[in-house]
Amino acid sequence: MSAQGTPPTPDELDHLAAEHVLGLADPADEARARALMSADPAFRALVETWRARFAELDATAAPGAPSDALLERILASVAAAPEAEAAPHATVPEPPARTPAAAQPARPAPGPAPRPAPWFAGFWESLAFWRTAGFAASAAALVLAVGLAVTLPGGAPKPVFVAVLLTPDNQPAAVVNAFANGTAELIPLRSIEVPQGRALEVWTLQDRGRGPVSIGLLERARTVRLDLGRLPATGPDQLFEITLEPSAGSPIGRPTGPILMKGTTSAPL
Repeated sequence: MSAQGTPPTPDELDHLAAEHVLGLADPADEARARALMSADPAFRALVETWRARFAELDATAAPGAPSDALLERILASVAAAPEAEAAPHATVPEPPARTPAAAQPARPAPGPAPRPAPWFAGFWESLAFWRTAGFAASAAALVLAVGLAVTLPGGAPKPVFVAVLLTPDNQPAAVVNAFANGTAELIPLRSIEVPQGRALEVWTLQDRGRGPVSIGLLERARTVRLDLGRLPATGPDQLFEITLEPSAGSPIGRPTGPILMKGTTSAPL
């Protein structure tokens, strides 16, 4: 987000709304999102738009049986949970009976009112576990499925291929959605520090004989349409990556800086 005291840009607010919906915002940004939800109708509308974009994931995600290793981690995580979270509720003493027939047994006092289950309850609970357990591959698969739902409401086209770009430590950092009409979009999932005089350059590799082709140059991480007009249609296992380059782009037409993230395309669910 913007520096303290600086009004956020529309792109930053949109990014914050998406992170809030997915539960990926850091504590400071989450507190800011909650405050905006209470005070800013425009931000609430952004949040509802992102919820609508991701809602389709619940209906399209294919069920899958967890592995034995995953079950063992779940059981270990449950066993290690603080006992305080499972403290029993107090009981209410039995009220005086008006008549013997009116006597009532003791009953537990109501605990805190449960929050309504959100639209993404099942998928979010799984995401929370994957983040806690450090399942980078599972998180990447989740974001791949999310790529299916990141479309505008109201019948906008869905991507035919999706690439999840992972950092060198296998953390999802961006999604590339490729559409049947030959266009594509880059959606960052985290902020990227870009030093002064440098830029983020987006590349794709279809033909190893030709080598990587630059399809975008960004001064910062933001959602953007990618320039694929000079290339054949996007296909499966096509590489997309982002490197750190000079502000005017690579001087040789090939990546020269460090690779910040990369991933290959797959067909969404």
